[in-house]
Amino acid sequence: MKKILILPLVVLLAFNCQQKKPAEETQSTEVEVITEEKGTRWTIEKANNWYENQPWLAGCNYVPFNAINQLEMWQEATFDPETIDKELGWAEEIGFNTLRVYLHDKLWEQDAKGFLNRMDKFLEICQSHGIRPMFVLFDSCWDPFPKLGEQRAPQQGLHNSGWVQNPGAEILQDPTQYPKLEAYVEGVVGYFKNDDRVLAWDVWNEPDNTNDSSYGDKEPKNKHELVENLLAQVFTWVRNVNPSQPITSGIWRGDWSKDENFSPIQKIQVENSDIISFHNYNDGADFEKQLKSIQRFNRPLVCTEYMSRGNKSTFEGSMPIAKENNVGVYNWGFVAGKSNTIYPWDSWQKAYDSEPPLWFHDIFKPDGSPYKAEEIELIKSLTGVTTAN
Repeated sequence: MKKILILPLVVLLAFNCQQKKPAEETQSTEVEVITEEKGTRWTIEKANNWYENQPWLAGCNYVPFNAINQLEMWQEATFDPETIDKELGWAEEIGFNTLRVYLHDKLWEQDAKGFLNRMDKFLEICQSHGIRPMFVLFDSCWDPFPKLGEQRAPQQGLHNSGWVQNPGAEILQDPTQYPKLEAYVEGVVGYFKNDDRVLAWDVWNEPDNTNDSSYGDKEPKNKHELVENLLAQVFTWVRNVNPSQPITSGIWRGDWSKDENFSPIQKIQVENSDIISFHNYNDGADFEKQLKSIQRFNRPLVCTEYMSRGNKSTFEGSMPIAKENNVGVYNWGFVAGKSNTIYPWDSWQKAYDSEPPLWFHDIFKPDGSPYKAEEIELIKSLTGVTTAN
């Protein structure tokens, strides 16, 4: 299903930046109903019916090996469909049927039409490999000062040395710029709202992450308050578009066994998600404990981040448990490259002058050979890939 972008999009962008939504559209998000009206959360029945029609979801968080962050992946000068096609071929070979892929509001601001065209090309490549991505709209992790244009080179041995937040701290602290973010959300989600090549929308990655071990001293002091306010608005913006795909935002820390344990941000995430997503970078026992603790919501569960070998989160420890419980999984990392995610999180506290003896994330080397052949065989066995004799 290929789309053709038409010029009125520019008019739509300008309109979205200047106009507010009619009251009747925004009010519907404040009323809990069990019908499928525009602007409302999916019912439990609808969410589960959707999930029953999906294969067991298995994939990874994806950025090509030659991109240090989401800006370098998507900008016109560095968008590399040939590399993406090659790497997604490796994903298809091990049975991955989905990817989690980050977008950025500055890409829309820079070149809305070109950005959508590149997303369309990416979806075309995904479709050729039997893969349906989950797109991430916003992200609170790592560098709070994103800049368009040429991205900096990776810093030797430093995990995610060039990954950037969106929105950046400047926009986050300036509500007068939020109409730009609304235009981005409604423009991107609206364009692909009925595109069955898109699996789902992840509204905001780790919204309450303050990056204490890396950029903590550069973060807004009231980041939680700012994000709590904006996150609720972002959910409303997406609901106003009324996509055919489910939306979510993953919880990632704390005790989830009781509703009263949730922070205000976590309550917004859980209460507005059609499917419940979560992160777990601990061992298999903890992975199972956490997923069991949120099965009470009776909605599909998807772990959108796991697998950090040095932290005892492994394919063999978590992936079989996920399949047994029909929980979708996305490990962090795919091909080792400019993101430097073979290095552990503690590389922000101590230097790594050479490749670590144990890769933290990632599955393949840049030439397509596996880091651990036994991991590849396990993944294939769980995804149902059969190896020809």
